[in-house]
Amino acid sequence: MIAVFFLLSAVVIGLDQWLKIWIVANYQLGETHSMIDGIFSLTYLQNTGAAWSILEGKMIFFAIITVIAVAVVVYLMFRYRKSSLWFRFGLAFVLAGAIGNFIDRMQHGYVVDMFQFDFINFPIFNIADMSLVFGVILIFIYALVDDEAKGQGAHHE
Repeated sequence: MIAVFFLLSAVVIGLDQWLKIWIVANYQLGETHSMIDGIFSLTYLQNTGAAWSILEGKMIFFAIITVIAVAVVVYLMFRYRKSSLWFRFGLAFVLAGAIGNFIDRMQHGYVVDMFQFDFINFPIFNIADMSLVFGVILIFIYALVDDEAKGQGAHHE
């Protein structure tokens, strides 16, 4: 069953990398195309930092943190392979996001971003970023659900 979660990670990484390759091949740096007027655009951006471009240019730092994070997530995937689906799906998405952006950093020295919300001032992001956020949300839900389940069990004793 654990293979399903690694397969999910691989599919997300594949989609992330495919879209990044497509954006680089079809857009000039900084070029924007509106997909839904006033709501959503694709914009080719190169991010040398993390979210909101923090820690720009700290590639060695990002490499070390990512290797550690990937090792921890893979360990947790094996250690808790029979745990909650919330937790396992969360780990799979976190793994995909970390590896997707790691590939960019190692290949190019920056991360390719492309999704832009036009109706709000929000950083441009990519599939790997979405995967990381979604994974963390799932792990957070797991933590809440698990705590509630433990709390309910304590009340029934």
